Amino acid sequence: MTLGRRAFLRGAAAAGAGAGLAGMAGSAAASNSASGASFYGRRQTAILSDPPRHSIVAAFDVVAEDRAELTGLYRELTDRARFLTRGGAPAAVGITGPPADSGVLGPEVPPGDLSVLLGAGSSLFDDRYGLAPRKPAKLKPMTMFPDDALDPAWCHGDLSLTLSAEEPDTVLHALRDLARATRGGMQLRWKIDGFTSLPRPSGAPRNLLGFKDGTANPEPPELDSLVWTDDGGSYQVVRLIRMLAEFWDRVSLSEQENMIGRRRDNGAPLDGDQEHDEPRYGQDPVGTVIPLTSHIRRANPRTPQTDGERILRRAVNYDRGVDANGNLDLGLVFTCYQRDLERQFETVQKRLAGEPLTDYVSPFGGGYFYLLPGVTGPADHYGRALLV
Repeated sequence: MTLGRRAFLRGAAAAGAGAGLAGMAGSAAASNSASGASFYGRRQTAILSDPPRHSIVAAFDVVAEDRAELTGLYRELTDRARFLTRGGAPAAVGITGPPADSGVLGPEVPPGDLSVLLGAGSSLFDDRYGLAPRKPAKLKPMTMFPDDALDPAWCHGDLSLTLSAEEPDTVLHALRDLARATRGGMQLRWKIDGFTSLPRPSGAPRNLLGFKDGTANPEPPELDSLVWTDDGGSYQVVRLIRMLAEFWDRVSLSEQENMIGRRRDNGAPLDGDQEHDEPRYGQDPVGTVIPLTSHIRRANPRTPQTDGERILRRAVNYDRGVDANGNLDLGLVFTCYQRDLERQFETVQKRLAGEPLTDYVSPFGGGYFYLLPGVTGPADHYGRALLV
């Protein structure tokens, strides 16, 4: 790292911390908002909320020169995330300096809408910062499965950042703010914009195949055994999955429903009437009603032996326009959280190998990350346990 870049990082950290303090002081009401209060906690509990209308999922390469600069990076990420989720007035600057804020959201950052999730990839625990002994026990690079078509440019990363809000300008504003404040400490590797369907009276949102996604997620009493690690973290899987929409749209509805195992109109299993009805696999051992090859039956056989393999799914849709061949480039940003990557996500993924749905979807990117424990108070910061 050059002296100029090192100085820039130190200067950005100091400016960002000042901006965060000024923002909190500039809006006492925002400091007491529900969003501001919920920023602190042993866990990053935003994963438990239904995905808001808009999101950005991004991965970064860390370019900080040493462990001290990495610590500064984490402190700066903490300061900016705290300010952005609480809202308030940006710091005042001199007439010759650049503005402290892009102004996209107006003269003050509104409180109460943005959620921020930060994770660490296995590559962060190489020999650059001396973190190898503190690598989370289950963390590793993302596995390539037989039905994948992974593009290295869209895979992995030292850090993951998930930003969610009800409006697209809110998440883009946050990404710009964080990227500027951490310039010289990390640089963007890949990013993708996500969205969910309009709020419904009940039930899971729909993916771009037209089916509800996330119906059978674990309930709160089960989260300690399925989602959270003992230190308050969670293992995050991000999978970027292209959907071959033009081909899917030529398939009959009955064939689509047999591939998924649910009705498209209301999300009910094919042997049920309502979305949250329990599939009766025991009464259909040969798959007469819900095929044995259906997605829901392979993903979650609902047996005592597979009960501990369930995951918390938080998927959103994406639309990247048109590819070079004139086909729609759209699909799913599949994100899930679990206590053990191999026992849960990878075991489920192996069961899904060769399912009929693989003819219509193509995973091309993503990564495995460790969702860091939360920030417990004003003196704490992301990654503190890793760096002390």
